[in-house]
Amino acid sequence: MRRAVGPGRPLVGECSVPGDKSITHRALLFGAIASGDTVVQGYLESGDSRATIGALTALGVSVEPAGTDRLVVHGRGLQGLHEPDDVVDCLGSGTTMRLLAGLVSGCDFTTVLTGRDALRRRPMDRVVEPLRRMGARIIGRSGGRLAPLAIGGGNLHGIEYDLPVASAQVKSALLLAGLQANGPTMVTEPAPTRDHSERMLRAMGVAVESQAGRIRIEPADMLRPLEIAVPGDLSSAAFLVAAALLVSGSRLRLNGVGINPTRAGFIDIARAMGGEVTLENACESGGEPVADIVVSSCSLRGVRVQGALIPLAIDELPLVAVLGTQAEGVTEVREAAELRVKESDRIAGLVHELRALGARIEELPDGYLVEGPTRLHGGRVEAHGDHRLAMCLAIAGLVADGPVEIEGAEIVSESFPAFFDLLENLRQ
Repeated sequence: MRRAVGPGRPLVGECSVPGDKSITHRALLFGAIASGDTVVQGYLESGDSRATIGALTALGVSVEPAGTDRLVVHGRGLQGLHEPDDVVDCLGSGTTMRLLAGLVSGCDFTTVLTGRDALRRRPMDRVVEPLRRMGARIIGRSGGRLAPLAIGGGNLHGIEYDLPVASAQVKSALLLAGLQANGPTMVTEPAPTRDHSERMLRAMGVAVESQAGRIRIEPADMLRPLEIAVPGDLSSAAFLVAAALLVSGSRLRLNGVGINPTRAGFIDIARAMGGEVTLENACESGGEPVADIVVSSCSLRGVRVQGALIPLAIDELPLVAVLGTQAEGVTEVREAAELRVKESDRIAGLVHELRALGARIEELPDGYLVEGPTRLHGGRVEAHGDHRLAMCLAIAGLVADGPVEIEGAEIVSESFPAFFDLLENLRQ
């Protein structure tokens, strides 16, 4: 599907954004092994969530709707999952595949995980290697580097593992495996990553300790079922924040967004660029910090982003490039090579498509450099099968001198199905 976004009216008003994708995945997966029913309110209805629900259904878990934006996960307990009758299709969701690999590694049966072409190109050795160290028997293409993965689980033992790359997905996979291991499992992070797994597991009665970048989990006998209120997804909200910053005369309020400090790097970056972004009505819901985000259009300046900020804003870093095209000076992102192994090579795809719109942007091995401000022009661009690139290019269209037509725009349904409609409704 092709979708056009053009310049024009400011964005004014207030809205909510879809439920947090990371928390939705975890609520479903942890709820599946809880001893009783977990209720998930405000979950994200998207392609990625459907991948996790489908995978859990294949493992014998019943997930049922219970009214608007509400699901009930009928937990089967830590030892209650069933061996699937067929290959488990994770569709395009890397979170589903990596976290599920950790979960089924502790089960005494064989599971085969596969997905779409793009997912089968994404590196899985980062989770396969430590799971093998724990005792899981895993084979896959390219020595286990690529899916499909055949996982023979059971009889795991706890390990101490230093993550070579900061990754919340790998950390969470090892915590899930550690629930069913003999002895504690310790994971050390090179930099902080999102901690939704630790927060939710603690709420479910699991012994999880975090200190100085070291996360320790003890084996569990059971997980308590919860009623989980999923906050708005900050990664989705970031696109509307960027739109309001860029389009003159804009002022938006985004209600009930999760502002977990391990996810809030984009807010820090936007403020460093001079962005008028404030948080109001801060509170805590289900162990997660939540607030309304209020943002107004303003002039921006270039910044350098690297180091500890990278994992705190990894999904929003392509959006920083779009802001950089309109900022005064140079915006530089370094130490973000992880962007090359997302749903697409987000560095190469971003640079190619923004250049097509007239941006002065240079590709770096581990990031990019943008010189601004530049008046972008309209044109036809490609989403590269990547929901976040599609939305980045749409935001670029808001400040171009003509419509930007995005090929493959339907991929936004993976995380933000109503994105284009909401964007249009907010334009006054």
